[in-house]
Amino acid sequence: MAGTNPRNGQTGARRMRAVVAASCAALVLAACGSTKDDNASSAGEGGGDGKVGVILPLLTSPFWQSYNDYVPKMAKSEGVDALKTVNSNSDPSQQITDINNSLNQGVKGLVVAPLDSAAIVAGLDQADRKGVPVVAVDVAPDKGKVAMVVRADNVAYGEKACEYLGKQIPSGKVVQIMGDLASVNGRDRSEAFRACVKKNYPKLKVLEIPAKWESDTAASKLDTLLNANPDIKGIYMQAGGVYLAPTLQTLKSKGMLKEAGQKGHITIVSNDGIPQEFDAIRKGQIDATVSQPADAYAKYGMYYIKAAMEGKTFKPGPTDHDSTIVKLPSGILEDQLPAPLVTKDNVDDPKLWGNTVK
Repeated sequence: MAGTNPRNGQTGARRMRAVVAASCAALVLAACGSTKDDNASSAGEGGGDGKVGVILPLLTSPFWQSYNDYVPKMAKSEGVDALKTVNSNSDPSQQITDINNSLNQGVKGLVVAPLDSAAIVAGLDQADRKGVPVVAVDVAPDKGKVAMVVRADNVAYGEKACEYLGKQIPSGKVVQIMGDLASVNGRDRSEAFRACVKKNYPKLKVLEIPAKWESDTAASKLDTLLNANPDIKGIYMQAGGVYLAPTLQTLKSKGMLKEAGQKGHITIVSNDGIPQEFDAIRKGQIDATVSQPADAYAKYGMYYIKAAMEGKTFKPGPTDHDSTIVKLPSGILEDQLPAPLVTKDNVDDPKLWGNTVK
């Protein structure tokens, strides 16, 4: 959503895609993203004042709980007057309602973590009609008008997981527990992992579990898959926030949860960087995770919405915070924040946000 936008079996995405017929022209942004102050230019007379609405996808994942905790802190540090966060509870249609409710409260800016890359366009259209800028966090919309997407490179997530498993496992079966393919995050991670294995590690056979960011679905389908394939050697979980616990519980129930270094250990790579994953790495239960920056998502979500309210725009290029702004095929700009691979070698690094959460 890891991350990641887990969902609870809702059919809202399909309902919303059915009603989303109109699209906004892609916003072509100008100026420069190399540094915050020197290369951002003004595109209007916005003063940057006013309330900002913050829409969350859900609060059932430790990742989003952490992001939620960071929002008021980062809003204060960036000088943004953020309203109390709103939880869309894994329902894309509810998320559109939440956006509309925020707009009716007179917000001057919105920071939204989309649940569905297509369905969110309806909410973007509503904001655009009222002249309210939007920053998307974690998930890029398929189209529509946003000032910036704040996100890590999700293609790199899948590639890093592939490279780690490929180096640890010479041959055999590996499983990727996928996210929701209605989300660009789920698509990017799944396609990148699959393509990397095919190109670089042809002796690995990829088995796939479409789990839609749902814990129960992941547990049930993994149980069935392991019954038919007890010789699994590796697992890639696309969202530790929702897949870690059910995966470990399922393996334990089958007597297949072996510590790293023990015979029969299944190599596991995850995404999110939550404290629970770090603890699992320390215990040898899993081997690695990609740390999705919950703190930086909150920080730069607030930075970019303030800039948008002030009329500033950006262009592709390196930033002053170790990231790169890229233009997506839709024409939308995305600030791709760094997301390091965490293993037993660096799991105790105090700079990792997962080690700062109490």
